[in-house]
Amino acid sequence: MMERAGAFSVHSSDPSPEATMTTRRQTSQLSFFGRKLAVTGFLARRLDVFGIQVPVAAIAIVVGLTLVAFTVWGIIFSRAPANITRHIEHRYEVADPQFVRSMSVLLGPALEPGNRVDTLVNGNQIFPAMLEAIRAAKKTITFESYIYWKGAVGKQFADALAERAKTGVKVHVLLDWAGSQKLDQDTINEMGRAGVEILKFHHPQWSRFKHLNHRTHRKLLVVDGKVGFTGGVGIADPWNGNAEDPAHWRDTHYRIEGPVVAQVQGAFADNWTQASGEVLYGDDYFPALAPAGALSAQMFKSSNEGGAESMQLMYMLSLAAARSTIDLSMAYFIPDSMGMDHIVAAIKRGVRVRIILPGEHNDSTLVRGASRSKWGRILEAGGEIYEYQPTMFHCKVLVVDNHWVSLGSTNFDTRSLRLNDEANLNVYNAEFAARQATQFEDDLKKSKRITLEEWRGRPIYIKAWDNVVGFFEPQL
Repeated sequence: MMERAGAFSVHSSDPSPEATMTTRRQTSQLSFFGRKLAVTGFLARRLDVFGIQVPVAAIAIVVGLTLVAFTVWGIIFSRAPANITRHIEHRYEVADPQFVRSMSVLLGPALEPGNRVDTLVNGNQIFPAMLEAIRAAKKTITFESYIYWKGAVGKQFADALAERAKTGVKVHVLLDWAGSQKLDQDTINEMGRAGVEILKFHHPQWSRFKHLNHRTHRKLLVVDGKVGFTGGVGIADPWNGNAEDPAHWRDTHYRIEGPVVAQVQGAFADNWTQASGEVLYGDDYFPALAPAGALSAQMFKSSNEGGAESMQLMYMLSLAAARSTIDLSMAYFIPDSMGMDHIVAAIKRGVRVRIILPGEHNDSTLVRGASRSKWGRILEAGGEIYEYQPTMFHCKVLVVDNHWVSLGSTNFDTRSLRLNDEANLNVYNAEFAARQATQFEDDLKKSKRITLEEWRGRPIYIKAWDNVVGFFEPQL
């Protein structure tokens, strides 16, 4: 007798029901997606499930596979633990020396004086400055990026890196495996033949599958240990141009000189060692650095594998210290309850909070929906939210009280704050902050304010979509 249930079928050697009461051991043959498995005893029995005779062995297999699937999902797609669980109170302001001491001690490296940081707006300024530095390299180039795609920009960088490697410059390139999927193998091979050392961060391996959801989102370039770059830009054609239309994105990057460049190099070296086992050290990577400007700055890193809470702590301390203004330019904004509490608390104590986010020109409708589902509390408290209109808005800059600036790769979402490897440059200087505030005002002119009435008046299908995708907030 044969009974079939979906992909399973059972061939029983004992067709009579009475046979199950005899001393003979019941034997059945289970067909599982074309493969025949012999089962005996209890597993050979069949259970009546909603009128269908389902083999016990088939149920066991389904249950087992389900448990394995949930285990894999839990390991790969779980969020990092919430290390900061209590609200940080407003005890001092950004202008208070205690703020600088707290940032230096709690976040890791101290703020270093004597730095210069130049602001580069959009691809027309960003890429020429980075390529100029690469082409001038004499000893070493260290380069880490989440996004590196095939195209005109990618080829320019590949050619420049390969040319330097051929002259004997030590070139180390670390690309995130997920973010560089659009980079063709021919370009990788060409750089490799020239002597460029290229590694992919956390490419899939069975022995390390739990790290599949742990990405490096850092965007770092250091030349000869003396000139550094960081910010939001990806090495891809959408970042080219001057944000003049939807095909050319809006972003900001920064060129760095001075003692803090050693901290930028340290952030790269941390992931390079993790990926390769090689330690980068010596004068070629960490030369003595003379003062190059008047800015105090620190570069700090966070990682799911250690110090995941530092980036979240930096944001919470910054928001808690605000006295008058918080201006946030953010590509991906999906605050968790702790982040939302700090934003709302700042508004309630009289801080003007303004947030610029991407509008309809957005590279992720999922993120936009999940973000939109969170706006209610901010708008109800009196915060201001704007959507940038001309193109995709990819900036990641926080300006507090026109004195403290945090810039780099970090988004205001769970993925950046508790899952990804991130790196941000913090600058403590009123003049530098004023320049970032001026750029914020310029972006604001090209943005549309979202009112509480508009948010509440969204069509019901959009509200439903926002709430559904908001459920997946930890992974977006």
